[in-house]
Amino acid sequence: MMLETVAAVPGMVGGMLLHLRSLRRFEHSGGWIRALLEEAENERMHLMTFMEVAKPRWYERALVIAVQGVFFNAYFLGYLLSPKFAHRVTGYLEEEAIHSYTEFLKDLDAGKIDNVPAPAIAIDYWRLPPDATLKDVVTVVRADEAHHRDVNHFASDIHYQGMELKETPAPLDYH
Repeated sequence: MMLETVAAVPGMVGGMLLHLRSLRRFEHSGGWIRALLEEAENERMHLMTFMEVAKPRWYERALVIAVQGVFFNAYFLGYLLSPKFAHRVTGYLEEEAIHSYTEFLKDLDAGKIDNVPAPAIAIDYWRLPPDATLKDVVTVVRADEAHHRDVNHFASDIHYQGMELKETPAPLDYH
C-alpha cells in the first residue's frame, strides 16, 4: 500500500508540469499530458484497491499523507531539474514494483497470503470476471507496472536523445 502511495506522484507531477508548459507555450504535448495523467489515475486505482484489501488503520493513513507529501515535493523539484532523470528513476521504481508484485504472487501461490475474492472496485476497473481473486488483481496490477516502467524509460530515452516529449507520440489508451 505504501508503494502505491508514492507511485501515483510521478505521473501527476509530470502531467501537471507538461500541462503548464503547454499552456505557457501554446503548444501540444504529443499526448504526453494524457499518458502521464492516465498513469497517475491508474496508480491511484492500485492504491484504492489495496486499501480495500488491507483496511489501513488511522496511523497508516497518516503515514501515507506524510510520505506522499515528502515524495511529491522531492519529485517535483527533481522533474524541474531533469525530466530525463525523473523518468528514469520512475522507470526503476516501477521495476521494483514489478519485483514486489512477483513476490506477492509467489506468496499467494504458496498459501502465505489468502487468495481472497477481488474487491468490487478492482473487478469494475479492470473488468475482471465476477469471481476474480486477489491473485487476478495482483497479476493485472503487475502488468500495469510493467507498462508504466516502459513508458517512463521511453520518456527518459527521448530526453536522452536531446528531444522533447512532444516530438514523439505518447503511448496512449493502455486502459
